[in-house]
Amino acid sequence: MTFIRMSRYLKPMKNVAHTFKALSDETRLRILALLSDGELCVCDLMAALELPQSTVSRHLAYLRNAGLVDDERRGVWMFYRLKQASALGNDLLRLLVEKLNESNQAHEDRKALNALPDAQNRRCR
Repeated sequence: MTFIRMSRYLKPMKNVAHTFKALSDETRLRILALLSDGELCVCDLMAALELPQSTVSRHLAYLRNAGLVDDERRGVWMFYRLKQASALGNDLLRLLVEKLNESNQAHEDRKALNALPDAQNRRCR
């Protein structure tokens, strides 16, 4: 195969590789599991994961750049949700989230999120 003919395959491969690199970090997987229940603010993720804002934001940016999450600014707060048509594909992302949610860590993170003060009316909403 010539380089010109082969180059059309390289970009999609790089995108897939970038997506899987984004999934190779435990913190990013924990974030995806929490977002599987719906949209969350950075402050909620910080509290549930017990991580500083800079760390959570860096991981969210990685997930956003990989095409796995969408973000939306509302005032001073950033809200994140799983991307509907992800680079990973909806079926594969759904399977990943299902498996993540079976983990003890996901249950602990969700418990921590629900134990936050004013859990029903988050302070950033």
